[in-house]
Amino acid sequence: MNKNIIIGGAWPYANSSLHLGHIAGLISGDVLARYYRLKGNNVLYVSGSDCHGTPITERARKEGRNPRDISNHYDEEFRKMFDGYNFSYDLFSKTDNDYHKKKVQEIVRKLYDNGYIYEKIEKEPYCDKCNRFLSDREILLECPECGVETKGDQCDSCLHVPTTDELMHGNCIECGSKISERENKVLYLALSKFQKQIEEHTLKVNNEWRINAKNETAKYLKQGLVDRAITRNLDWGVDVPIEGYEDKKLYVWIDAVLGYLTDTMYLCENSEKSWEEFWKEGKNNKIYMCHGKDNIVFHSIILNALLLGQEENYHLVDTIVSAEYLNYNDQKFSKSKGVGMTALEALDIYDSDSLRYYLISNGPEKKDTNFSSDEFVAVHNNEILNKFGNLVNRTLKFKGLEEIPEGNLDKEILEEIKSTYEKSGELIEKLEFREACREIMKLVETANRYYDSKEPWKQKKENIEGFNDTIYTCTVIIANLSNLFEIIMPKSCLKLRKYLDIKNASWNVIDKVKPGINLDDIEPLFNRI
Repeated sequence: MNKNIIIGGAWPYANSSLHLGHIAGLISGDVLARYYRLKGNNVLYVSGSDCHGTPITERARKEGRNPRDISNHYDEEFRKMFDGYNFSYDLFSKTDNDYHKKKVQEIVRKLYDNGYIYEKIEKEPYCDKCNRFLSDREILLECPECGVETKGDQCDSCLHVPTTDELMHGNCIECGSKISERENKVLYLALSKFQKQIEEHTLKVNNEWRINAKNETAKYLKQGLVDRAITRNLDWGVDVPIEGYEDKKLYVWIDAVLGYLTDTMYLCENSEKSWEEFWKEGKNNKIYMCHGKDNIVFHSIILNALLLGQEENYHLVDTIVSAEYLNYNDQKFSKSKGVGMTALEALDIYDSDSLRYYLISNGPEKKDTNFSSDEFVAVHNNEILNKFGNLVNRTLKFKGLEEIPEGNLDKEILEEIKSTYEKSGELIEKLEFREACREIMKLVETANRYYDSKEPWKQKKENIEGFNDTIYTCTVIIANLSNLFEIIMPKSCLKLRKYLDIKNASWNVIDKVKPGINLDDIEPLFNRI
């Protein structure tokens, strides 16, 4: 029976360009979405631009611009970039739209009415020189856990989230002044009330999670969940739907993670689908969240708490797909230091399918990995071009071959094809995309060995039936590769299906192709770098 599957890709902050490391952390969502669609499931793959919060407000203030202008600029850039990498989102929206804001306000009001949001008067960081309350991102301090200088929202080195008391020892990023304290009225989410439910749910589902997600979530649960402020002293964001808080906005983390739900609602309102089939219990559904390791607890704890607080039988997040980091020439990506390239810059230089293949086959699934131009070129030329591209070229562009011949499919090859679907599918469902990529490439290598062993250049002169069988068998392999590689190199697979008159990709074995298809218009899939 087909499942209803939500796949959420983390919402990037619309305040700067995304680099290759971001693509490496997000592409797992596209792999899963494409795979489960090929399997015939009902998939909604959603994400969007995170347009609110301090980073954008901060930048707007420094540049003397409107936050909306900045977020709109990067939202447009993100859309161009994701299109360039062929991400197959069903909806890529943004938090700065009226539908999203209205739905978020309804959810927050429900949490408040259910007793999970409460008011608290507390001392907060204040800059006397700038004459305003400061958010954690506007504070620079020495991390109390590892000693590294960091912004106050989260330590980039050890991922520690400083407490309010720890923030008071920091300095204002803008002017450098020491932080002072001032009383402020704040709304809090009673996260601690969800401790037991989230613990029980996590134990039930985390067998599929990667080790970083297990460890990071377990750390927070072991410490005990702490109530979190949900309001900020900003003039850019979602209005707080509670009387007395008209001068504040909702914290960006509550706004953005609810985007997966609001995107689904919007899609279903504009189709014949029901959003509840994807988000309520007992609906044969599954929810994946795909992101970098710095976003784990927002999806494994925060989002689940927001769903539980509705008291409306929500299905919680099943699988956390959390990537480690991709480095560039063994260094962290850094715009200020000139380390790395943006995702759009990479598209200007390299083929999108080759980039996808490299980032998936070399993905930071269990540890940090590295992107280097030399290694990328080697993978493109030696694997993608010389193996996959060469198989297609020497089969479909065989000298003197005008059309696909009638032939017999080699039975051993058919078993290899079936095995590849089975093994690579199992690996994808285990979130082992690197190994799945290798498994599919093994079929390419098998095909090339088969081709070489049959020596069709000799068969064409000496044994035309054997030649026809060889070319036909290799063509059937290519047809199946157009399915198998669809999750990794969709642009090239679409070309193959057009060449072979295959209407749609699927995760089903193709055991025959149409003989007689004209092969005059076949072009090389890839060019040598």
